[in-house]
Amino acid sequence: MFSPTLSTPACPTPAENIAAALERITPLQGLPFEDRLWLAQHGEEVVAQPGDILFEEGQPADRMILILKGEIHVRRQRGGPMELFIGRTGQMTGLLPFSRMKASGGQGFAISPVWALLVHKDQFPAMLAAIPSMAQRVVSTLLDRVREVTRIEQQAEKLGALGKLAGNLAHELNNPASAAQRAAASLVMELRANRENRFRLVNLCLSEEQIRGVEVWEQKILGRSSRHDTRDAVEQIQLEEDLRNWLTKLPCDTAWEVAAQLAEQRTTVADLEELRSLMGPSEACISLQFFARYLRSSRSVDTLLNSTARIFDLISAVKAYSYMDRAPILEVDVPAGLDATIQMLQSRMRNVEIERNYDPDLPRISAYGSELNQVWTALIENALDALGETTQGGKLKLTCRLEGEMMLVEIWDTGPGIPPELQDRIFEPFFTTKAPGQGLGLGLDNAMRIVRKHRGHLSVRSDPGSTCFRVRLPLDQLQAY
Repeated sequence: MFSPTLSTPACPTPAENIAAALERITPLQGLPFEDRLWLAQHGEEVVAQPGDILFEEGQPADRMILILKGEIHVRRQRGGPMELFIGRTGQMTGLLPFSRMKASGGQGFAISPVWALLVHKDQFPAMLAAIPSMAQRVVSTLLDRVREVTRIEQQAEKLGALGKLAGNLAHELNNPASAAQRAAASLVMELRANRENRFRLVNLCLSEEQIRGVEVWEQKILGRSSRHDTRDAVEQIQLEEDLRNWLTKLPCDTAWEVAAQLAEQRTTVADLEELRSLMGPSEACISLQFFARYLRSSRSVDTLLNSTARIFDLISAVKAYSYMDRAPILEVDVPAGLDATIQMLQSRMRNVEIERNYDPDLPRISAYGSELNQVWTALIENALDALGETTQGGKLKLTCRLEGEMMLVEIWDTGPGIPPELQDRIFEPFFTTKAPGQGLGLGLDNAMRIVRKHRGHLSVRSDPGSTCFRVRLPLDQLQAY
């Protein structure tokens, strides 16, 4: 059924002219004139203007379309507009003989003035009888169409996976990048403050004995690690308050700032009394201000080092995940690939317990590294979807071991499981249990194709609370390729 915007021309074109124009239809090239004339006489000539809707998504498909002139775009509306197909002059599309197509896969609309010939499905038996070569021409067109639609869907699936990967990576990079930015800003402030204070420090004119005493005192304080402090929050607050009171009485005009840094370094009032015994109140205040800023600067530097190390680790994980700058086939460390994938998806694992069971000294296997990582991504994302992003106590278990001459990888999750009636279908292309727009159903199909490409085997076993995907890959390169 086609839209009313498709209409018969006011002056119908003679059948002989339509038959001549059908020679431009690529699948019909070489078809005798009398056969093309049969199509012209039994088809319906229609025209449409740019913007006209030719058919709607889900509308029953009942006609073959021979595009004599113009361009038609077909878009899928559910889950957001996506270009699915472009029909141009010279193409045969729509419902074809032998096709299992029941309804239109998207909304079709004219991009330019369209002139087309429609052949209703009721005419198909007579057409195949009158034009025997149409069977082969139709089958070839169907195969081309299946390949093209599959390519488009797979590209959309890859773009969706890339978008999720980019989102996860951006989330993971944001935390260390923000921490590094804050640490750098704090470090600049402390350096500027000590620059302004350097003349006061030099003007103290401390004796050699006092300088040695201050150095020994600072080394003692620096030797205390704040990481192993067992005091609770109340004790920490009380210590900081005691230090602030002591500094205020000294007097020290930045007591609130100095006390916080000294308390974090586990400095006590007794330590301050010890320093005070080496010099006067003014000298002690200036020395403590400089020392507190040094402590804060040191912590900022540590934060910078840790943050940039985290960023470097993430970039290394991306390179390992994508196998950048490496040959397609190489010796692959399977556990390292699993870990790189886990790191890429870390932002989705806030409430997920991860257990790794890797046998030691596992050999490397000859494989397409980046493609294997697509398998791990599909299987781990499938497990995370089952666990749910808000799951409390969900568990993801990764196992990697040898099983004869094969490498066995198991990915377990404690999700609700896969219903028995669906377990045989989850590897079918375009089959998905997700809501429209949430997935195209190609992730597990793509994983299966990659595993088969490596002469391996992918299977699933699922019960409520326990689902396991098992991947077996040959160790011997001669077996794999």
